[in-house]
Amino acid sequence: MSAMFRALENPNYRIWAGGALVSNIGTWMQRVAQDWLVLTVLTNHSGAAVGITTGLQFLPMLLLGPYGGVLADRYRKRVILLWTQLAMGLTGLAIGLLVVTGTAQLWHAYVAALCLGIASAIDAPARQAFVSELVGQDNIANAVALNSASFNTARLTGPAIAGVLIAWVGTGPVFLINAASFAAVIFSLFRIRTSELGPPAPVSRSKHQVAEGIAYVRRRPDLVLIMVLVGILGAFGMNFPITNALMATTEFRMGPGEFGLLGSIMAVGTLAGALLAARRSGPRLRLLLGGALGLGFFTILGSVSPTFWLYAVILIPVGLASITFLNSCNTSIQLSVEPQFRGRVLALYLAILQGGTALGAPLMGWIGSEFGARWSVAAGGIIVLLTALVAVIVVSRRNHLTLRTTLRSAIKRAPAV
Repeated sequence: MSAMFRALENPNYRIWAGGALVSNIGTWMQRVAQDWLVLTVLTNHSGAAVGITTGLQFLPMLLLGPYGGVLADRYRKRVILLWTQLAMGLTGLAIGLLVVTGTAQLWHAYVAALCLGIASAIDAPARQAFVSELVGQDNIANAVALNSASFNTARLTGPAIAGVLIAWVGTGPVFLINAASFAAVIFSLFRIRTSELGPPAPVSRSKHQVAEGIAYVRRRPDLVLIMVLVGILGAFGMNFPITNALMATTEFRMGPGEFGLLGSIMAVGTLAGALLAARRSGPRLRLLLGGALGLGFFTILGSVSPTFWLYAVILIPVGLASITFLNSCNTSIQLSVEPQFRGRVLALYLAILQGGTALGAPLMGWIGSEFGARWSVAAGGIIVLLTALVAVIVVSRRNHLTLRTTLRSAIKRAPAV
């Protein structure tokens, strides 16, 4: 098998990846349906309402994510995932039935987003750390990249399917299809051979496990750099559902099909970035910083695009830059963090990333509503670019050797799983 897909040689990982792909397609379909429902059915093109919905979905990760990491380090990750996937499927079913019956109101969408966010805050750290138990230390980088490829394959197809279905039958059936897609993940979790999973690192119980994880990160300058960057880029550079929705509807006067198409076109770039990452054996600091710079530059370029199709094309390098940055961050953590801290550090990373998105979403939506969609996109791009430039200057002048040496030595120290 090609080195790009070497993690798929593991039977357990193949089973998991197949179920995850089906569920990811459903998830991206629901994201489009949720934004379209709030933007055009439950409100009169309110970017602020879309921002609040997005914020409610991601805010629980900021508040509960670190505790989700403690659970991931302490309990069996497969069991945690069974319960969280069931909860998210039932939430999609509930909002879908409300929409289909014509009884959905804006507060229903808010509550559904919040419930999804709570379940995701427990699910995400366990799901990210579960990769190491499935494939072992040698194939973690490849498995992380293939997970991103799966996610972005779904991102390529899900929004397009959702756009067609919304135009044809409305948003309700899209929510119901997403609810059904969770069955694929639950089925795959039951089929995994538990005897072949890597042993979890033993973690003793204590009252201060969240604080221990934070203290561990503070001792690592490479991890501090990652956390600062993902917080700022998550808040201002990765609210694509909001900015794309506003650009498609208010700036270019397009419908649900074109809005869904923007997500699919952007996924061309993210999928390409994920597949390129699958060929690399490990993380590189210059790719992390280069991804951040590229995200800021191309986002600014998109804000001044005169036509819908030019804006859509620019989303390809935007997607490539964003996934290069995120994959570099995720792989650095997976490979360099000691196993007994992996769940908590991944949870902190996700909490900062998604919490930043939650905090930035209402602001980006408000800017779009008050000053126009282009200003929302431009503001995010400028902040991201300036942050990346500052990071490059700081690393090159003060910490480049320290960060690189810390990362490399930590990878060498990390025991095999």
